[in-house]
Amino acid sequence: MKAEAYLPQGFMERIQEVGLVIPSWAPQVAVLRHPSTGGFLSHCGWNSTLESISHGVPMIAWPLYAEQRMNATMLTEEVGVAARPVVGEGKNVVEREEIERVVRLVMEGEEGKEMRRRVRELQSSALATLKPGGPSFESLSEEAGTWTTTAH
Repeated sequence: MKAEAYLPQGFMERIQEVGLVIPSWAPQVAVLRHPSTGGFLSHCGWNSTLESISHGVPMIAWPLYAEQRMNATMLTEEVGVAARPVVGEGKNVVEREEIERVVRLVMEGEEGKEMRRRVRELQSSALATLKPGGPSFESLSEEAGTWTTTAH
């Protein structure tokens, strides 16, 4: 089903000069890789988390279900590479002022600077594990070697 089926009549035409709608899955890795990407609003699924870290992009944690809440807590409270909006007491929505607060927190100031430093540090560590001689590279090479040995 096309994205237009979910949008109000004429929406795409009205926003074409001022906005962008990607009517399918967004090219997430390409977006994270782009040098102008300063933060990533993430549901904190594990793949998205790893992609964000491996591209050195801090996150705004917006978990929905399953392990995402645990990942969001880890990223914000333990690892320090994400900020998480707070739902106002007695409310079921995150208010626009709170969204502004977490965007500014990630993008500006000392806390954001520290978040960016920390995620770049983790990015370096992650990339080192994938290089020849790194533990992930070596483990995968070893495993692949057992597959070819077993296949013969």
